[in-house]
Amino acid sequence: MGICHSSPKTEKFSEDGENGRLRYGLSSMQGWRATMEDAHAAITDLDATTSFFGVYDGHGGKVVAKFCAKYLHQQVRKNEAYAAGDIETSVQKAFFRMDEMMRGQRGWRELAALGNKITKFIGMIEGLIWSPRGGDCHEQPDDWAFEEGPHSHFSGPTSSGSTACVAIIRNNHLIVANAGDSRCVISRKGQNFSSASADQFTFSPSFKAYDLSIDHKPDLEAEEERILEADGFIHEGRHWACTAIQKHVCNEPPCALPLTPVLSYSCLCLYILDAHILLGDVEFKQNKYLPVEKQIVTADPDIFTLELCDDDDFLVLACDGIWDCMSSQELVDFIHEQLHSETSIMQENKLSAVCERVLDWCLAPSTAGGEGRDNMTMIVVQFKKPIGSPASADEQSSQSEPADADSKPEES
Repeated sequence: MGICHSSPKTEKFSEDGENGRLRYGLSSMQGWRATMEDAHAAITDLDATTSFFGVYDGHGGKVVAKFCAKYLHQQVRKNEAYAAGDIETSVQKAFFRMDEMMRGQRGWRELAALGNKITKFIGMIEGLIWSPRGGDCHEQPDDWAFEEGPHSHFSGPTSSGSTACVAIIRNNHLIVANAGDSRCVISRKGQNFSSASADQFTFSPSFKAYDLSIDHKPDLEAEEERILEADGFIHEGRHWACTAIQKHVCNEPPCALPLTPVLSYSCLCLYILDAHILLGDVEFKQNKYLPVEKQIVTADPDIFTLELCDDDDFLVLACDGIWDCMSSQELVDFIHEQLHSETSIMQENKLSAVCERVLDWCLAPSTAGGEGRDNMTMIVVQFKKPIGSPASADEQSSQSEPADADSKPEES
């Protein structure tokens, strides 16, 4: 769980936004943890018809999570597959690209700039000295130029990593990519609804929670098999020596929805386990006899697609600080209850207020065992009806320009 404060930090970073197709609210809170290691990105207009949302749960520091929040969506859009309409391939390649970008002098400098005050200063100085000049900075197709410098042989962060769970919405198509134990859930009108226990929630909507991702835990059979084949081992539910959170290689979608299992790979190189174990991501991806998807830690995400319909109400992306305290159905029930409440907060019509209430509900009363002591981050994305309808002419005009590739995403 990591080092905890004597009292929780309950200040929240919250935000709301919308376009012609959807609206979102998000909130993040440090809680009992000594540092905030979550990050997120909310890009309503990645291009005129596409939105991007992501949550990143870091460990061993915040830098990898913040790096992904800053660059992952940019790499999705820059990949040539994206222009061809193949978002599944572009997002998979973007996950791999994160590893590549965190290496070398440029990778070291960028990670340093996202760290504490001392590393930021050092990174700034090295940037002034070693960063390319003029046309040299455009030698790479994605403008990620190679730099010479004292950290040219930097292989990447060895004691810091992050999960990544992202949702990309283009018209009425939803693509979810996940590596790690963050989770994406959709609320859809459904039959055979089983409401939450009455002692927790009194509201019983006819909406069912469907998981759109699989929590990548080492006790999954496929995960264990991969760890062992890569000469790692598992002890007390954790991977050791060659440990990390792996991805489930699944033959079936994780829920009853008509999901298309587009890619079914192994885990995320961006994710290790607990920071105090110091299981470096890069350190355990160096087996030259294994392909990237067979390494003990790898950047391959699960990717699923779903065609949205008017029965879909909202989407939730959250780090495990939330899912440790609430099941998918419990969270969907709670959100619906808040959306239909008559409180002054909801009269403001802010989805971020709903997220804040979830964070407060999950926060543990003390550090004396139990859940609710982790960093917490969640995003709620509510679809405007009818789903997939084109925006008005004015909205299309205002959204015709894609998001600036170098714009700073919303980070925790």
